[in-house]
Amino acid sequence: MKAVVCPRYGGPEVLEFRDLPMPEPAADEVRVRVIATSVTSGDSRMRAARFPAGIGWIVPAFLGFRGPRQPVLGTEIAGVVDAIGANVTRYSLGDAVMAFPGGKMGCHAEYRCVAETGPIANKPDGLSFAEAATLCFGGSTALHFLDVAAVLPGDRVLVVGASGAVGSALVQLARHRGAHVTAVCSARNADLVRNLGAEAVIDYETTDPRGDPGDYDVIFETVGSMTARDGLPLLRRRGRFVAIAAGLPDMLATIGAPGRGRRRVIAGPATEKPEYVQQLADLAAGGVLRPVVDGAYVFADIAAAHAYVDTGRKRGSVAILLDPAARDQDVSSRG
Repeated sequence: MKAVVCPRYGGPEVLEFRDLPMPEPAADEVRVRVIATSVTSGDSRMRAARFPAGIGWIVPAFLGFRGPRQPVLGTEIAGVVDAIGANVTRYSLGDAVMAFPGGKMGCHAEYRCVAETGPIANKPDGLSFAEAATLCFGGSTALHFLDVAAVLPGDRVLVVGASGAVGSALVQLARHRGAHVTAVCSARNADLVRNLGAEAVIDYETTDPRGDPGDYDVIFETVGSMTARDGLPLLRRRGRFVAIAAGLPDMLATIGAPGRGRRRVIAGPATEKPEYVQQLADLAAGGVLRPVVDGAYVFADIAAAHAYVDTGRKRGSVAILLDPAARDQDVSSRG
């Protein structure tokens, strides 16, 4: 099968197409013929070894020193089941599915095996393959931190980086939980986040959200532009500052009870629960969660997709189409 390999850290030009062995499903696995995948901010950071402030020196010990230990990047896919293991009962050949291997990666390839009880679900009928393939990276992160922060109806929530993959999911899911959402983004994305459910928008190009009097119950920081030190004064008593793009200072701020009024800092990686994939599929099928797809590139142009994600200007997610027929579905195309 064809796969894209990242043999060393660097710019998009380091990516290479290679022929790799076709994976064979284990007894409890299905093999998915990938129709669409994505290039996320996580893929961009991994390829470039662009790690959060203060922890770059230790991350390579876990992920690889000269290049990623898992050289095939990509966290999410949508496609069709084309082979099943001997013990599989939940899926059949030809089923359209979406899956989120997440941190195990390996999705920038023509085929990917996934355990039938793992992070996989049937693709909702109302979603294109490109939309289904871009639902889980942002959606599962949002579900995790909404639960950890215990967002309740009536909470006042600030989402910093509201137009990205994680931010756009947070806006929609926090609103679904009954929270009042204020979004921080550029002016060009203001209409987008309002349509997703934000009731107020702060244009960071003209207004510093750190100077906003706020009175928030929860702040979700998804891009690393606001530190816990900046955000804690904007919180109500017992407020939570959620540092999704946390560097070392914010990680250390989770120790003890920083700030006044029992405000606290939440940071750390999102837990990847297999059940999140089915939950996200159900939310999308019910019209609660709408994937935001900032265009789609063909597989041959995946380096160009990485370069675009590197700009930090994408809206939602960037899809990669391995099947040219997927271009005819309801997404704009690039490349």
